Amino acid sequence: MAVDLAKTPSSRLDGRRALVTGGGRGIGLAAASALAQAGAHVTLAARTQAEIEDAAAAIRARGDKADALVLDVTDLPAMQSAIAGAEPFNILVNNAGTNRPKLLMDVSIDDFDVVMGLNVRAAYFVAQAVARRLLDAKQTGSIINISSQMGHVGAARRTVYCASKHAMEGFTKAMAIELAPHNIRVNSLGPTFLETPMTRPFFENKTFRDEVLSKIKLGRLGQLEELTGAIVFLASDASSLMTGSALVLDGGWTAE
Repeated sequence: MAVDLAKTPSSRLDGRRALVTGGGRGIGLAAASALAQAGAHVTLAARTQAEIEDAAAAIRARGDKADALVLDVTDLPAMQSAIAGAEPFNILVNNAGTNRPKLLMDVSIDDFDVVMGLNVRAAYFVAQAVARRLLDAKQTGSIINISSQMGHVGAARRTVYCASKHAMEGFTKAMAIELAPHNIRVNSLGPTFLETPMTRPFFENKTFRDEVLSKIKLGRLGQLEELTGAIVFLASDASSLMTGSALVLDGGWTAE
């Protein structure tokens, strides 16, 4: 008797266009590299021209497709104009973000406005702009909002950051519901603390490092490479039934 075996969907992204905000370093650069390696044409967007041009050139030198777009996503009219004027992006890695860790009583209005302005306001409207372009072109897509484990828990010195990432988790779910009829999927990715050039100085503080490692059940910081498989999964047909969900890569932090 013939046995009908289920097919495994491909993680390849050939023929798809991807936009990565904050693409010059850290999670953004790792995401751009992984998506390009899976076959996507990647556009790296960030404010620092030299950084993203060097990153795009490195991806091209490897034989993959990448270009650079100098863009400040907090300048909403400029961002909307740039995305409206480009070919539709089937994949968005909505990664540009910031943090100003401070005790509650030390948070200023400026701190609040800067963090919420980039992590919520800009991220929301970037997703809207990419979705609008897909809707107009009647194309499908995958929006990946780079959130955090702090979108699921609270922590001292993180009141504003937690507020911003909880907000992102909320708009991820709501956008997913609206866009599902058009086969545009929206999910979030929630990493734990990662060891990057930017975070390394913070972990030289033994008290902080010990505090963080006590929460990560695997007992170590995350590495950028450990996010790339999840990003390609969310971007590809391998996750075709997944929308409005949070994929948390936190070493067990939120399990307790």
